[in-house]
Amino acid sequence: MIKFGKKHCECREAKGLSQKKPAKLLNTSYSVIGNYERYEMLPSTEAAKKIAKLIDTTVDNLQSETDQENILKDTEMLKRLNEIEKMDKEDKNHILYTIDGLIKSVKLKNIAAL
Repeated sequence: MIKFGKKHCECREAKGLSQKKPAKLLNTSYSVIGNYERYEMLPSTEAAKKIAKLIDTTVDNLQSETDQENILKDTEMLKRLNEIEKMDKEDKNHILYTIDGLIKSVKLKNIAAL
């Protein structure tokens, strides 16, 4: 869980939560959460799952080493993506096709503005 601390801190702060909220959830002190965020300790798998659920993300996102660290920080966007992922393949393809069209339209509008 190399990146866990930094990503946990970013996601927690993006949700407007103090270290006390995850500490209460885990029945521990906020200093333990601070230790996670400063890479002084690693949470257990169960603790990481609970923390991820609290901040509306996944353990994979918290521990991944992607360069696109901000991609899933927006919890509302993450909720939408999770809902799309649960859909059957045909519905998912329709939604993604529509999203692709909207993205293309915005890009064209931005190019025209230059």
